[in-house]
Amino acid sequence: MYVCNCNGIRERVVHEAIADGARVPAEIFQRQGCRAQCGRCVPDMQDMIDQQNKVFRLAAE
Repeated sequence: MYVCNCNGIRERVVHEAIADGARVPAEIFQRQGCRAQCGRCVPDMQDMIDQQNKVFRLAAE
């Protein structure tokens, strides 16, 4: 599934970037060599980052 239609960024790519240390959407765009266009994907990317951080916190407990 595409997360960012403007730049063709798929969900898998976002998850990989998060696993590699991306902590804000701008870092995901930077890793892909692009930047946000319309911005509709930014909240979705942030939700994905927040969800992964929540998983890490729960695993650390």
